[in-house]
Amino acid sequence: MSQATRTVGLSAPWIDERDEELVLETLRSGWLSLGPTGARFEELVADAVDARHCAAVSSGTAGLHLAMVLAGVGPGDEVITSPFSFVASANCAIYEGATPVFADVDARTYNLDPAAVEDAITERTKAIVAVDIFGYPCELDPLLALCERHGLKLVQDACEALGARYKGRPLGSHGHPTTFAFYPNKQLTTGEGGAVTTNDESEFELLVSLRNQGRLETSSWLQHGRLGYNYRLDDISAALGIGQIERLDDILAVRSEVAERYATLLRDVDVEPPLPDDDDHVRSWFVYVVRLPEGADRDGVAARMRERGVATAPYVPSIHLQSYMRERYGFGEGMFPVSEDCSARTLALPFHSRLGGDDQEYVVEVLHAAL
Repeated sequence: MSQATRTVGLSAPWIDERDEELVLETLRSGWLSLGPTGARFEELVADAVDARHCAAVSSGTAGLHLAMVLAGVGPGDEVITSPFSFVASANCAIYEGATPVFADVDARTYNLDPAAVEDAITERTKAIVAVDIFGYPCELDPLLALCERHGLKLVQDACEALGARYKGRPLGSHGHPTTFAFYPNKQLTTGEGGAVTTNDESEFELLVSLRNQGRLETSSWLQHGRLGYNYRLDDISAALGIGQIERLDDILAVRSEVAERYATLLRDVDVEPPLPDDDDHVRSWFVYVVRLPEGADRDGVAARMRERGVATAPYVPSIHLQSYMRERYGFGEGMFPVSEDCSARTLALPFHSRLGGDDQEYVVEVLHAAL
């Protein structure tokens, strides 16, 4: 295929006949929301991450918002999170009237630096939102220790990390509220959608009520016991999720193979590949992000790759430098230098379960030339 016509997209979901069959069965059942399909999907997610309870929701962002409600976050509170993440990690605190406070990240893992988190704690701090960026587990034990010492709540943003493991245990199994997301570029997709896992039954019951307009289990359809939200996941989406999670192990294995192939192909290219697993951290591959050399023109590299049909993305801009964050809270350059350096030099390459080896070879060829 010529360079002029060849294209390699950034991501793509893996949908098969089983997914289609389950969605069609749900459509024909006539039970499109609040039915048995949603409950079954929740059971499978809970089993997959070894959690006692799972509440499916309309998005990972919705899940993070509900986790803030569970944590009792409100006006006057501060919530510490990572600047190197998707904006929802900070927005969820703002939704409840709290102030987002950022702590810088570790240059190797891109996850929160526990020492920086401790320095950011004040008497107003209510919770920490720990992010497992790009599917790599955050430093849970040190962060949990900080929460215990200072009386804080921990909320885990594992929206990019379904299937990852920390010290031998899957993320979602450690007890505190953990949020997953199922957008089409994620490991598992329901179209839109997400889930919150917890080991606390009272938290689970509150999640179920909050996502469904604040209704109580004993109340009629139009009786509401608390302020709630329309954060339900419909049964059609859940049906797709069931088909996906039935083969989750295969999906994760294939994504790992794609990542390993990239690692081999990139050995002679002047980029820093993603951090490999170790005894405590087992990544779930969400995206494949490389870090370019200091001084490299990342936007120029991306433009040259785009000219040859290869899609890339700047993963991820630092949240505190988003325009609305600057305007509302006065954030600016130089406040979180590690995050800012990562944001300036990281580039996501095409990555998904169905990405072929020949396309990967082409991506790396084009990246090498663009550098």
